[in-house]
Amino acid sequence: MTNFVVKTLANAAALGVAIWLVSGITLDDDSSTGHQALSLILVALIFGLVNLIVKPVVRLLSLPLFVLTLGLFTIVVNAAMLLLTSWLAKQFELSFHVNDFFWSAIVGALIISVVSWALNMVLPDKN
Repeated sequence: MTNFVVKTLANAAALGVAIWLVSGITLDDDSSTGHQALSLILVALIFGLVNLIVKPVVRLLSLPLFVLTLGLFTIVVNAAMLLLTSWLAKQFELSFHVNDFFWSAIVGALIISVVSWALNMVLPDKN
């Protein structure tokens, strides 16, 4: 349970950095800071579930592209998972939005990957 909470908070922080750095990724919440933080954590939960359930299936189905591009197709898959998270957040009436696939989603996916990796290296990994 602790590991789940740590990974969710790491995802929330990575999403927060992407929102801060990429103009095409927004959290349009005019409420209090606490409400924004809660929205960000809920989006991080959705993002974690998308990466847990959908991403392995997409990676398996696109395995030839991973091999052909020597793994660079991972960036495209990560961007697609970010866009799926944006769509699901809209369905749950959360204010997270990714504007376009090419710039916002690709750059956002790169930022989220790097920040998540760095945070997961620093944070404890207890089960």
